[in-house]
Amino acid sequence: MSLFSLVIRELAEIEAMATAKKVITREEWEKKVSDVKVRKEDMDRLVMNFLVTEGYVDAADKFKLESGTEPDIDLATITDRMAVKRAVQSGDVEVAIERVNDLNPEILDTNPQLFFHLQQQRLIELIRKGKVDEALEFAQEELAPRGEENPSFLEELERTVALLAFEDVTNCPVGELLDISQRMKTASEVNAAILTSQSHEKDPKLPGLLKMLLWAQNQLDERAVYPRINNLSTVALEDPAV
Repeated sequence: MSLFSLVIRELAEIEAMATAKKVITREEWEKKVSDVKVRKEDMDRLVMNFLVTEGYVDAADKFKLESGTEPDIDLATITDRMAVKRAVQSGDVEVAIERVNDLNPEILDTNPQLFFHLQQQRLIELIRKGKVDEALEFAQEELAPRGEENPSFLEELERTVALLAFEDVTNCPVGELLDISQRMKTASEVNAAILTSQSHEKDPKLPGLLKMLLWAQNQLDERAVYPRINNLSTVALEDPAV
């Protein structure tokens, strides 16, 4: 049983009681928490899943040796995936596309949206460098035909080309395309596509479980007063203000 399950069970018990909020003391809550049994193997798999998905290859390798937990993919592929991600984050989109094709050509062949976003990022990098003529030529030859096939692509292309109409992009309504956050967004999309092609979850499981815990606590807040976890970095129980 997990802490999430404990909160859900407590909810069910309170539902059967009166409408007044139930008060659960720290002693009672800590006893309930101590009764929750989580297998070490399950915790180790959660940690390995996080390390693999987020690309911490050295940490995953070390954790494998220390815990005996086998990753569900070849750790060498993490290095390749992170090289692609770093290339996009640094603006080397052409290098990123080459590396993706080296990993698995079907990733881009079967994902036109991802390929368009990578090409869009290439256009953004040309505009960032002030290569106006090259940017216009690239937009016309590589992106415009795809925009004609897909209205959403055309809208994104128009927003990107609009950057060229402003000398001061700080006052440009689409200036956020030149932010580093745009590179990060594209890099995350590529990372997710590579993971999916390797039959691996594109998002780590641990953050999802923590979101479920917060949701369960919010539901329990309406029916009970109890020590809750407010800071996920420390996961310390905090007494409520009664």
